[in-house]
This record gives sequence, C-alpha cells and structure tokens, in this order.
Amino acid sequence: VLVCAAIATISFYLGEQIPLVGGPVFALLMGIVLNLFIKSHKRLSAGISFTSKRLLKFAIILLGFGLNIGQILSVGKISFIVMMFTLTAAFGFGCLFGRLFNMNWKLSSLISAGTGICGGSAIAALSPVIDAKDSDITYAISATFIFDIAMILLFPIMGQALGLSDLAYGLWTGTAVNDTSSVVAAGYAYSNAAGNYATIVKLTRTLSIIPTVILFSYIAKRKKTKALRDKAGSNTIVKENKVSLKSILPYFIAFFILAALINSVGLVPPKIGSMIKIASKFLMIMALAAIGLGTNLGEIKNSGLAPMLHGFIISTIVVIVSITVQMFLGQV
Repeated sequence: VLVCAAIATISFYLGEQIPLVGGPVFALLMGIVLNLFIKSHKRLSAGISFTSKRLLKFAIILLGFGLNIGQILSVGKISFIVMMFTLTAAFGFGCLFGRLFNMNWKLSSLISAGTGICGGSAIAALSPVIDAKDSDITYAISATFIFDIAMILLFPIMGQALGLSDLAYGLWTGTAVNDTSSVVAAGYAYSNAAGNYATIVKLTRTLSIIPTVILFSYIAKRKKTKALRDKAGSNTIVKENKVSLKSILPYFIAFFILAALINSVGLVPPKIGSMIKIASKFLMIMALAAIGLGTNLGEIKNSGLAPMLHGFIISTIVVIVSITVQMFLGQV
C-alpha cells in the first residue's frame, strides 16, 4: 500500500503539471515499469490486491460526491438523444468488432466503456464487476488515452472546418471525447462557451456508469452460470441463482448513487466537496498504480494489436455518430 501511495504522490504531482497526460496514466506507467524490477511480489501482493480492489471501489464511491443529478435536467433533450446513440454505438459495435477480432469479452467491454462513457473512471468502475485482469485494464486505459490525445489535437480543427457553433461543438466534444480532462482541454481550446457546455455534458455522461455497471453485473453472472454448467456437463444440473436487483447492484455503485444524491441536494459544503474530489482522485491514482504493479506485460503482448485497432474503430464510430445525430436533429 505504501509503495502505491508513493507512486500516487509522484503521479498526482506530475498529473497537475502535465494535465493532458494526467495522474492516472503516470501511475499506471510507473507501476508497470517498477514491476519489471521487482523480483518477487509475495511481500507486496496483499497490499497491491487491497489497493487495486478495495481502495478502487472506495475511490468510485467518493467520485459520486462530484456529480450533481440536477445537471441531467440542464443539458436538455437533444444532449440525451445524442448520448443514447453514442453509448449504443460504443457497446453495440464494441461487441461486434470484439467478436470479429476474437477478443475476450472483458477487454472488449472495458474499451467500449472507456470510449462510450468516461475513459479511465468507467474502466475502473466496470473492471471489478466483470472480474477483469489487470492486463486487460491496463490495455483498455492505454488505448483510450492514446485516442484522447489525438482528439484533443484534432477536435478544434475539425470543429472549425465544420463551422460548428459553440453549443454544437460543446455537445460533440462532451459526447465523443473520453476522459473528463481531455473534454475540458478540447472544449476550451475552441471557446469558453464550448468548454463550459462540453464539461456539463461530459459530467452528465458519467452518470451512465450506473446503468452500465448494473447491466454488466447481470451479464457477468449469466456468463458465470453458463460456464459452470458447461464445465459440469450437459447431464449435470447446475443450480441457477435467481437474479435480483440486489445481486446485480454492486455495493460501491449503490453508495456512488447515494453520494451523488447527497451532493445534489446541497448537503456537501463546497470546501468539503473539493477535499473529497482530491481524495477520490488520489485514491484512483493509487489504485491504478497497483494495477500497473500487477500487470503482466506478457499477457498484453499476447493480445496483439487487435484491441488497439478495436479502440480506434469504436472511437471513430462514436465521433461520427455524435456529429451525424446532431446533423439529423438540426443542431449543425
């Protein structure tokens, strides 16, 4: 845990100095590099596991205090329609190309979540629910980060070329760019008005973590039951547990919702809210440092370039779907 905290401290500082990269990516990379020089994980394994699982879930709960349900009402009907299409495209085409590329469904789902919702935060929230490997998490975050950097550079240029208004560009950026910091960078590079609207749309998009995690919790349980049945053989009866909301709603997502509700009704003072936001960010960086320390580079190498190509295709589709829906709705 102390090793993860040390990496997180350095990464947090570097992330503040170079926000386009961000603390989480620095922590992930530092964890991977340090892992190469650690001969035995036995003394560190318990702390790494605790940080990458327990502290990660706590960080996600605290993330809820930074969200306001009232923002849902402020973005308008058009924004919701565009978001519904981009999310459907991300997961629908993500599943399709994941099968075409013969990828494992967990890695494919993580990349789709990172692309469709909010980059590393969505990947971190979904990973414990589907029991994803550290190598899958690392690959998914790396893929979304690379395409985020490209979007920061290209979006303002494309927005000018298309002659988008501040509102249209803000909506496009808020629904198509992955990570929040990248949305802010790409949005304000266009104009202050575009940046403000893009940020609100992006934070609202983050709330889709809730139904996504619940849905994938259900899918994971069904797949686990099917795997047990296949392993036992066709002549063996495997008891199938009844699926209920309680069984598919992870406790940390329930507390995440509660935290968002508490913040939405104004029970969290601004100063306390700022402190919680910093704590959540630091714990998330710690968790990603632990994931980096637990990553097997051999598994990433064995995955090949297919997941990266998968991420590129899904990112491109989401960008196109977002602007196309706006055109059909007369916003462009």
